Amino acid sequence: MTPFDRPPVGMNLARTAKLVAQAFDAALVEAGGTLPVWVTLLSIKSRELANQRELAGMIGIQGATLTHHLNAMEMQGLLTRRRDPVNRRVHQVELTEAGEALFLKLRIAAFAFDKRLRKGLSDDRLAEFAEVLAALRANVEG
Repeated sequence: MTPFDRPPVGMNLARTAKLVAQAFDAALVEAGGTLPVWVTLLSIKSRELANQRELAGMIGIQGATLTHHLNAMEMQGLLTRRRDPVNRRVHQVELTEAGEALFLKLRIAAFAFDKRLRKGLSDDRLAEFAEVLAALRANVEG
């Protein structure tokens, strides 16, 4: 058997990642949100929102695009932003009651999707898979 008898790992991983991401986003859309909205709400809720640049990187978008998302979410009444009195360059972001409600809906959808994704996979296989993903990530990072 040669390396050309099966698709390269990177190509297979990229195809799978794209398909999973599309399916996850579709599940979130069905619940009334999107992946960027979910990650934003989750980050605010868990208080992991250090700054807009880090959040943009986590979502995989540019800072200006994140600002657009935050503006839209603020206009939809999902969050509020105000300047930090200590550092006026920093915005403090909080969920509104509507943002909390959407967070709960999307959390249910995210957990249901995760359950669907894990179907038929044992904890041991998932742990091994996590190790393989970590090794692939380390190989790419250098």
